[in-house]
Amino acid sequence: MKTAEPITDLKRQDDIESAYKDFILTQKHPCIMAKTVFMTDAYHLNVYADFDCDSAIKLLNDLGDYIEAYDFESNDFESFLAVFPDINFESELEFENGLWAMLQQLHDFDDCDWDSTVSDDPHDAKFSFSIKGKAFYIVGLHPNSSRKARQSPYTTLVFNLHWQFEKLREMGTYKRVKKRIRKRDKKLQGTINPVLKDYGSDTEAKQYSGRQVGDVWKCPFLSKTQTS
Repeated sequence: MKTAEPITDLKRQDDIESAYKDFILTQKHPCIMAKTVFMTDAYHLNVYADFDCDSAIKLLNDLGDYIEAYDFESNDFESFLAVFPDINFESELEFENGLWAMLQQLHDFDDCDWDSTVSDDPHDAKFSFSIKGKAFYIVGLHPNSSRKARQSPYTTLVFNLHWQFEKLREMGTYKRVKKRIRKRDKKLQGTINPVLKDYGSDTEAKQYSGRQVGDVWKCPFLSKTQTS
């Protein structure tokens, strides 16, 4: 991992947001949900310094505030983006290791129980990451990803409440949205991301970093119940 030059005035938050709007809206990004989120400004974008303890504590507190303010009665889709513009990962494996180290810190500092609707075992098909008692599906983005849809302007962790996907299923739109996204992804890259699986058919932990992993892959994350 290389540390980039410190943030300058040219990289203040509004410039970072502009870069993301270009990445999602102007370029041919396949995720129609992401496009909707950015078209309607239904996103929360926060900037952090590094994958370290201080940033983990700040991110955990920000996610707690996000959950507290979230309208669970709404049908709107939102995303929380944690952007780390000062750090660059030279390989997908390096990013994957950094991502899980950061998630481990978030969990270690979290004082809430794991969301009881999902598993805390990253090798379980019902696994989903829990923060402040709520399950999240996490998307790792970085400039050196092999997947074009994940080649973001800056190193980023996107937190999507798992509840939102369940809401789409209740509304009867999940399968249609999923089919459109995968069709667009195939058009963009030539293939559908091979790690993508429906929830419950395989652990979603394999999907977080974006790196193609095989059946023998072992997630480095350990929940508190696994270490106790």
